[in-house]
Order: sequence, then C-alpha cells, then structure tokens
Amino acid sequence: MYVTIDFNSDEAFYIQLKKQIIMGIAMAQIREGDSLPSVRDMADDIGINMHTVNKAYAILKQEGYLKLDRRRGAVVCLDPDRLRAVNETRVHMRETIAGALCRDLSPKELHAILDEVLAEFGYGRSEND
Repeated sequence: MYVTIDFNSDEAFYIQLKKQIIMGIAMAQIREGDSLPSVRDMADDIGINMHTVNKAYAILKQEGYLKLDRRRGAVVCLDPDRLRAVNETRVHMRETIAGALCRDLSPKELHAILDEVLAEFGYGRSEND
C-alpha cells in the first residue's frame, strides 16, 4: 500500500493516514489479516512523526479496522458489528448530505454521486447488497 501525506493540507496528518488506510481496505489493496508497517517504518516511509502514526493506528483500532498484536503489529481485523457500522454510516452520511443540501445539491445529484463512489469500489447499479 502506498500512502502519501499532503503537507500543505489543513487536514491533520493522522486523519489523512487513517482515511488512506480505510480506502486501502475498501479498495482491497489491504485485506483482512494483513499487517501494516510498524509505527516506526510507516513514519519513516511517509515522513511524519511516529506519534502521529501511532494516533492514526489507535483510532483505527478504536473504530474496528485494526487489532494491535505484540508480535505482528497493526493487523487489519474488521469489526463484524454490522449494527454499529450501520449507525456510524448513518451519522456520517447525515452530516455529509446536510452539507451538500446547504450547497444546493439536489437529491438526484446526491444519488449520482453515491452511484459514482460505489462504482469506484466495484459496485454497480445492479448490485442489491
């Protein structure tokens, strides 16, 4: 997995890293059971502080994307709690949709955007799940 940090972004480095790891999982670049680089290696590879990587890993663990193993380090281990995932997704989508509606995007445009994003992850309009 290739991670890049935008050093000119207003978004915190740990958030950028967290988002890229989640995208890597969603795009099947990182799979269940895969080990991520050690905190030190990741920090060296992308040029950020070890504490920043540690913070991103800790949040990913808390959110159910990773488990931290003494021998293997940070391992992708997805939380199977579907109800929790549904509720968290609803909260995030509600915030995103509210912002889009405030910017005068129509429901039709929002549906088109959702279809585009799902297509990026390999889900077409014919998918029922």
